[in-house]
Amino acid sequence: MKKGGITISKLAVIQTDRIGKNVTIGEFSVIRSGVTIGDNVIIHPNVILNPGVVLQDGVEVFPGAYLGREPKVAGGVVRIPVFKRQLIIEKNSSIGAKAVIYYDVQIGENTLIGDGAGIREQCKIGSSCIIGRNVEINYHSSVGDRSRVMDSSHITGNCRIGNDVFISMNVTTANDNAFGQKGYQENGIMGPTIQDGAMIGVGAVLLPGIEVGTFAVVGAGAVVTKNVEPHTEVRGVPAKWIRRVDKAEN
Repeated sequence: MKKGGITISKLAVIQTDRIGKNVTIGEFSVIRSGVTIGDNVIIHPNVILNPGVVLQDGVEVFPGAYLGREPKVAGGVVRIPVFKRQLIIEKNSSIGAKAVIYYDVQIGENTLIGDGAGIREQCKIGSSCIIGRNVEINYHSSVGDRSRVMDSSHITGNCRIGNDVFISMNVTTANDNAFGQKGYQENGIMGPTIQDGAMIGVGAVLLPGIEVGTFAVVGAGAVVTKNVEPHTEVRGVPAKWIRRVDKAEN
């Protein structure tokens, strides 16, 4: 069906009338009531948009993405999810194939979310970011503007990532030194804080609560067990000081 600049497959399910100009919706997509779609949006086949999802102008969503997933509690879960039934994707962002983005997430403009990525509730992703393929960003975490988290990295719950940060592939972060044995305590389960301009090498491991300072460098494969000072490079297991890094090197 093509009407008023809107192209909608006859095999799509459309339950909202909040659709802007020049919108394309592919076959077998399901757009629930309460969804808002801006101008010049492209929704590829097999996409699910649940109530409360907002796609601003110029957003593109690739096949199989699921936007507005509700977190569920099973018997083994010790943390009770808290969330608002809203998901905002800002202007000109791109959501990869089979990405899953939960409720209570905001993604800034001009940001790329890679294929198969997962973003949990209470997360905020800045503008002009890259979240690579199969990256997992857990609950109540934030990523600043112009930061990049590359393929298959895991950003744990309650993690803070600043602006202009680079996190390479297969980086792992943790937030609980007790391995869950003490249950969930909101003030005791804390992921790393990675300050503006820091760079994390391939396969590094950042342990709970540590801070990586501004423009610091963590070498590939390092295990970071304590804070890394600003403008410092660390390497090894456990990570140790190697040298001072000038801002101009980043």
